[in-house]
Amino acid sequence: MIRTLQRRFVLTAMAAVTLLLLVLLGALNIFNAVSSTHQADRILDNLGMQPNPPNQAGQIPATDAVVTPLPSGSLPNGSPFLSSSQLSDTDHGPGETYRPWTSSRDEGMRRFFAEPFNENTRLAAVFFSAELDSAGTITSVDTGHIASLSDTEAAEIAASINPEQTRGSIPGFRYQIFQKPEGGSRVVFLDMEQRNATVMRVLLLSLLLGLACWLLMLLLVLALSRRAILPIAENIQRQKQFVTDAGHDLKTPLAVIIANVDAMEMTGHESKYSHNIRTQAQHLTTLTQDMLNLARMDELHLASNPADLDFSALCSQAFTSFQESALLRGLRYEMDCAPGITLRGDSALLAQLCSILGDNAVKYCADNGLIRITLRREGRECCLQVSNSILEPPDTAHIFDRFYRSDKSRTRQGSGFGIGLSAAQEICRLHRGKISAQLQDNASVISFCVTLPA
Repeated sequence: MIRTLQRRFVLTAMAAVTLLLLVLLGALNIFNAVSSTHQADRILDNLGMQPNPPNQAGQIPATDAVVTPLPSGSLPNGSPFLSSSQLSDTDHGPGETYRPWTSSRDEGMRRFFAEPFNENTRLAAVFFSAELDSAGTITSVDTGHIASLSDTEAAEIAASINPEQTRGSIPGFRYQIFQKPEGGSRVVFLDMEQRNATVMRVLLLSLLLGLACWLLMLLLVLALSRRAILPIAENIQRQKQFVTDAGHDLKTPLAVIIANVDAMEMTGHESKYSHNIRTQAQHLTTLTQDMLNLARMDELHLASNPADLDFSALCSQAFTSFQESALLRGLRYEMDCAPGITLRGDSALLAQLCSILGDNAVKYCADNGLIRITLRREGRECCLQVSNSILEPPDTAHIFDRFYRSDKSRTRQGSGFGIGLSAAQEICRLHRGKISAQLQDNASVISFCVTLPA
């Protein structure tokens, strides 16, 4: 039990740590990638707003037109183009001025979250540009600011973009199309190789740092998990010890009561009072034994008695013993167990599993109902299905809970204590299997399906 609690504690803690790291590192890298793209767009906007094209010597003429307010609707002398965003933003009223960048408050936020942007940033930009006429044909290219491309290669890249998309990305470059007032357009391609490498470097470093933090947290959680669950484990152990002690203390007086009733009936005669005493004493004895078995179930493991066994033969023998009880109640009893299905497990526990399901089917089957038992192999698993007719559908979400009873008043004659199915679920867990309950045929049939590794 302590190992199970410790494993669940570690899994829960590490799941929370993993989620936190994924969110934190993911947000960091997304912000870094978006910031890099945003900075590239700022450079493209600035390159597109130069009053004169950069010359072949790689020098951008100094001008104040980029950073100073411009009169509404006016263009600098000799400026051959404006970007599409500028043309849409120049609709100002009389007396208003046009500022190519944002307000001082927004600019302050930019400086805090983005890279510095100044004249040196423009001079360090690696880019090339292409001039297009009104028909979209490339008339000239300028590769004076990039050394890795020839004019022919630059023209091929410029011809590969979609002219209807004013801004976008292609492998290694980010581009923007600027419309000229006199017609045609100019496309500026900014080299993104260094920026992409920086983004990938940050991604790799964050992943390595995140992995190191995850491993460190795993070691800390493993070291502290046993101490964290120790109070809970001790409380559970005390409860189980109480159930065990109380069960053993109850078995002796119950046995004495039954023995005295038998002796009284042998010396005298059986009456309804003695019959009721014996029935209730036997009922309490069964309950005590089930509680003891359930308390020991948590400590069971298959290492003590694992073996390869014929599960088909075990199921046939276990369920055949319930056939007579079903026929006495007037129930139809069908059994179809495929032969030759073997698995590794504890034969006593698996026989108890079959007994629990068989007894449950006979006990809760509706009058004149049908009990059907099938065993088949599906791939690497074997599936045992036990179904029976019912009058009132139980709550399948809680049917495996300990002490759950579909009869809320607990007055139904012959009903159990709500322990058997809980024990069946624990036996399936010990064999690395699972058990489920489903309602079928408009909730008139309940079917229990046990899946075990074959």
